[in-house]
Amino acid sequence: MEKRWSIKPQSDQDVVGRLASELSIDPILAQLLVQRGINTFDEAKQFFRPSLSGLHDPFLMKDMDKAVTRLENAITANEKILVYGDYDVDGTTAVALVYSFIKEFHTKVEYYIPDRYAEGYGISFQGIDYAAENGFKLIIALDCGIKAIDKVAYAKQKGVDFVICDHHRPGDTIPDAVAVLDPKREDCHYPFDELCGCGVGFKLVQAYSLKNNIPFEQLEQYLDLTAISIASDLVPIVGENRILCYYGIEQINKNPRKGIKAILDLANIKKEITINELVFTVGPRINAAGRLESGRSAVALLVSDNHDHAKLSGENINTTNTERRTIDITITQQALSMIEGNVELIQRKSTVLYNPDWHKGVVGIVASRLTEKYYRPTIILTESNGKATGSARSVKDFDVYDAIEACSDLLEQFGGHKYAAGLTLKLENIEAFQKRFEEVVSATIEEHMLTPEIEIDAEIELNQITPKFYRILKQFAPFGPGNMAPIFMTRHLVDKGYVRIVGTNHLKLDIQSALNPRESFPAIGFGLGEHFDAILRKQIFSSCYTIDENTFNGVTNLQLNVKDIKIE
Repeated sequence: MEKRWSIKPQSDQDVVGRLASELSIDPILAQLLVQRGINTFDEAKQFFRPSLSGLHDPFLMKDMDKAVTRLENAITANEKILVYGDYDVDGTTAVALVYSFIKEFHTKVEYYIPDRYAEGYGISFQGIDYAAENGFKLIIALDCGIKAIDKVAYAKQKGVDFVICDHHRPGDTIPDAVAVLDPKREDCHYPFDELCGCGVGFKLVQAYSLKNNIPFEQLEQYLDLTAISIASDLVPIVGENRILCYYGIEQINKNPRKGIKAILDLANIKKEITINELVFTVGPRINAAGRLESGRSAVALLVSDNHDHAKLSGENINTTNTERRTIDITITQQALSMIEGNVELIQRKSTVLYNPDWHKGVVGIVASRLTEKYYRPTIILTESNGKATGSARSVKDFDVYDAIEACSDLLEQFGGHKYAAGLTLKLENIEAFQKRFEEVVSATIEEHMLTPEIEIDAEIELNQITPKFYRILKQFAPFGPGNMAPIFMTRHLVDKGYVRIVGTNHLKLDIQSALNPRESFPAIGFGLGEHFDAILRKQIFSSCYTIDENTFNGVTNLQLNVKDIKIE
């Protein structure tokens, strides 16, 4: 698919020059900092050396005082507490975190993960019945609950209180719980509203610790869980998320919990862990448990303090992840065939597909794959418990949550974010929803949003890439939304003469300047095999890329990860 390149506008050169001088760094690196809103030496110091002292006071969050008081009362009265969370990475890591913390000083605590198939997303009547029948007086709900108005009211009738810790967008009415912690509440003035569900859970734990004189050092063991959640839930890695993620990755590298160590060992990851390993190795395996079996097994792995148990749980989850991969590839191929065999579907500005036989656990992954292929808002639906249920994914700058909300009269329930959402509707409403959603998207999406954009941070020459340049560039990590790995562009390039296709359709080459061939770098372009013939013929090209390291036979070298190529 053709991609459009856009180069970020140049920053104020006086600010860039001053910052480069004060930090003794390349002006290109200083420009990257200014692009990220970092304009002074002190701001750069905080960016490169995040401090846990930069975390906000958790009591600034609406209802936090009520949440802590209710938790204190439950512990004082020796009540049974149920830690309840969604079955995805964010939910299971949040449950593992809050459950582990409470278990340190309170024995009557259990955790509950709803069954994706029998109960569906979020708080369920079945889960509340379980709590009431087993004598739980307090449910702490994590990564869900912000729209569970009827469920919370039902629980109250059963004598069960709720403390909700969520980060999804609220509806018009807030549930009548003891406390509703959600930085996206309009009446919540917490300074940072991009926490993930696990992050909100951590703030509850932090607040309880502050009030009860528990040293913060005792909480640092939980930062690995917040880092995995932040990476997997694709929340912006800025502000508090950057601090939590930075120290969480440090925790994983220094002293990983047994469950995480088991996952890394099974995946044969022996190098220093970065956010990439969390996104592409750890997160999918934790997710696989909730997608195909039960999210409880993911929590059991994350809270395990026994090496043999963690290893066995890790092996089971690893097997489940392999099975999940096979299923999602099959369904993706079926979904692509549906589109490719229908001219009307090809020409639409949205994709909404339904098949009652598709596996509910992988529809979100399939939606992501179709979004990559056709680059338009995509919803994949299947049948579950007599209803159509599914997941939505979006493209850059288009708010799929708003588009779904515009069709809310056709839905049973929905929730999510700007770029990802879940929804449920009656089977008889599918066709009407497909039509309405396409109308909404067509009326609101701008044409340029339907072409993938590569946002280029800076144009450089290859000879500017030095070991010192990369050493400082690495300190911009952890990368993610809000702080993506910088993409550079260089013009007038040729291959040194070793270009080849590797894997299915990946381009392996050695890039050098056509004007100054002394400097060359090995490069990999995933999915860019279409350019092989032109590059083999020594045609000159421009490239945009990130700078990575590649280790082979024990030797580590810089490598360019090519995002796109344009023949000049």
